Amino acid sequence: MRLIQFEDTAKARRVAALFDGETTHRVLDAQSVREMALDAYAAGQDLQQFSAGLATEQTVDIAELLAAGRVLSPLDHPEPSRTVVAITGLTHLGSAQSRDAMHVKLAGDDLSDSMRMFKLGLEGGKPAPGETGAQPEWAYKGDASWLVRPEGDIELPAYGEDGGEEAEVTGLYVIAADGTVLRVGFALGNEFSDHVMERRNYLYLAHSKLRQSSFGPELYVGALPGEIAGKVSILRDGKTLWSEEFLSGEDNMAHSIANLEQHHFKYSGFRRAGDVHVYYYGASILSFADSVSLAAGDVMVVDCPMFGAPLRNTLVAGPIETPRIKPL
Repeated sequence: MRLIQFEDTAKARRVAALFDGETTHRVLDAQSVREMALDAYAAGQDLQQFSAGLATEQTVDIAELLAAGRVLSPLDHPEPSRTVVAITGLTHLGSAQSRDAMHVKLAGDDLSDSMRMFKLGLEGGKPAPGETGAQPEWAYKGDASWLVRPEGDIELPAYGEDGGEEAEVTGLYVIAADGTVLRVGFALGNEFSDHVMERRNYLYLAHSKLRQSSFGPELYVGALPGEIAGKVSILRDGKTLWSEEFLSGEDNMAHSIANLEQHHFKYSGFRRAGDVHVYYYGASILSFADSVSLAAGDVMVVDCPMFGAPLRNTLVAGPIETPRIKPL
């Protein structure tokens, strides 16, 4: 099953589901995937079962909704500050070479910090049940005010040195009233980062990740396959500037999803009842690694059939802003 959140013609929020075996999204008697997840947990039902009980006979065409700019992020919170957006990196078997090329710092025959971190994941990122695995790389990426809806514009800030796509699978979570972490599902994501800034000095990683990002348009409910193959493309003036296959799923990762979740949610502050978490699991390929430099007007496309409609965002130049600071 796949879920979407959208606005109807009166700008009211709605939810629709594409059930297994069907070809059209059916509108549900609901306004929020977050509330549905919490209600399903309280009722002791899984989300697919709960969604089926809310289905109406009305259907919507997701292509038409996307073209009209009416599709919302597939999971959100009414208060933007109650959403935590975070990333983990060096998780994919195809990512180490790209990342290491950005910030190799060899001392004699020593590994770079990136390769040390990657090696830790290879050796301990998939622990046996009940055991704690290696801690992955992690960074904060903002709250929901940094998120852009599908088909929306992602800004390259004036202070940015670069802006590049990162095609990823995203884990989506809601915290129940009793503190239980509810994994609602997964979605395509474009993490979008400043790779030039990160390459300049690895300690700038936290700065380089504080950029807008986008995920969706559809939320995949169910177990994530071990092998996921998609395509990420950069379009310029309507033509393909760059395109490559990206691989994800645990078969292509140094860490298990459970290990990533363990190290994210071990912090009690990340288990506040009602909060939403958007967790980017890491990229396996970057156009930046192929010396592609994105420009305003370029369209970033992340596509994988199992997730439904592709995620598309256009890069735009952000305004020049100077913070006002006043001593009191």
